[in-house]
Amino acid sequence: MPVALNPLARAKQLSSSVKVTDTSLRDGQQSIWATRLRIEDILPIAEKMDQAGFYSMEVWGGATFDSCLRYLKEDPWQRLSLIKERIVKTPLQMLLRGRNLVGYKPYPPDVVETFVTKSIESGISIVRIFDALNDTDNMAQAIEVTRRQGAHPQAAIAYTTSPVHTADAYVDLARRLQELGAQSICVKDMAGLLPPTDAFLLISRLRNALRIPVQIHSHCTSGMAPTTYLMAVRAGAAIMDTATSPLSSRTSQPATETMVAMLRNTQWDTGLDLGVLSQVVKYFENIRAKYLKYETSFTNADINVLNYQLPGGMISNLEEQLKEQGAIGRLDEVIAEVPRVRKDLGYPPLVTPTSQIVGSQALLNVMMGERYKVITNEVRNYVRGEYGSPPAPIHADLKKRVETESPEKRESPLDLRQARETQPMVRADTRTALSYVLFPNETLQFIRNREESSTIDETALVAAISYSVTRNGRA
Repeated sequence: MPVALNPLARAKQLSSSVKVTDTSLRDGQQSIWATRLRIEDILPIAEKMDQAGFYSMEVWGGATFDSCLRYLKEDPWQRLSLIKERIVKTPLQMLLRGRNLVGYKPYPPDVVETFVTKSIESGISIVRIFDALNDTDNMAQAIEVTRRQGAHPQAAIAYTTSPVHTADAYVDLARRLQELGAQSICVKDMAGLLPPTDAFLLISRLRNALRIPVQIHSHCTSGMAPTTYLMAVRAGAAIMDTATSPLSSRTSQPATETMVAMLRNTQWDTGLDLGVLSQVVKYFENIRAKYLKYETSFTNADINVLNYQLPGGMISNLEEQLKEQGAIGRLDEVIAEVPRVRKDLGYPPLVTPTSQIVGSQALLNVMMGERYKVITNEVRNYVRGEYGSPPAPIHADLKKRVETESPEKRESPLDLRQARETQPMVRADTRTALSYVLFPNETLQFIRNREESSTIDETALVAAISYSVTRNGRA
């Protein structure tokens, strides 16, 4: 059924001048705790967060779907339903990779249609839709389905810098997304590349060119994000993304409490309750010890990110791969190779899946001692256009080399009919069939584990549901 709560109506209900989307339960924990935050540690604080007065809460999508199946042994659909039961006032938001959904390759139209529909039926009110190449063809269907299902389609511009990425190009892109039916635009700065002065100019131009609100999303990797937010707000950004302080800063978003305090008693006052936010902070501080082994080692701002442009999660991934090869001392070489590979591939923004495509090829180039001695299948597919249209032409030699190779035989993603026909274990439930299409091996293993034990640790879940922040006097 269509979502009853209209996010635009919700925005009008709030008295604050600038709205806040809380990212703690999705991008915050993805950036700081490697997407390992478990449902039993979400439910105890969910109702308190619902009282804070957020415009929306980003709780699903991105890497959370994959992580639930792969690492947490949780059903991502059940996770969303449980969160929705506890958060009843604040619209729930998810991040969707256009045709890639929450996976790493383009999926058939019937899968896109059904996945978006089921996400909304399960409690999502706002779908933030982006494409790693800013290819509007990859975003159009998800925008259309979201609107048709009565939810709010927000189109995100993957922000990056290169000779072909200009303010004019971003404004033109935003106009096209508005014409496709986007009801708001998010400037998605996934690596903290957007300087404050550029943010003021870009947001100003977007506000003048569009009829719909503009939201700002950035990461603190370079250290500029809090000031970038202030300038974006001054230029007319209606909403900003923040995370509670234990899950903020470093490679995550600016801290919610800090931004709220900075804007208090100004014309941009958010109106959020700092008392409630303080309880939320204490709760996450109390459970932090459980997740320290996953916590990012990135502690200092790194202005070099303006050159290599990798999101923090991809840097951690490269570190792990080099450690496995006994070559952690070559990390600087790999990072230096990243901009060269990115240029060869036509300057794609480095966000999932292009950050993985570029990062993995850079790693191979360094470890093999010769550039493109081995070319990954993902790079081949990218060059052949399977991920969409690159922002600039691909290097001629690389393109020619890939095009003259004999394409390897590989299977296309299943559609839902094929999934049900080929795998009896997923026939009974559409959501499970969707999980199987996106992550077949992980889903089958999850189903087998579920048959042997409950989906979620029942003792932990009961304790979470019975938990009360006010009664216990701690958050």
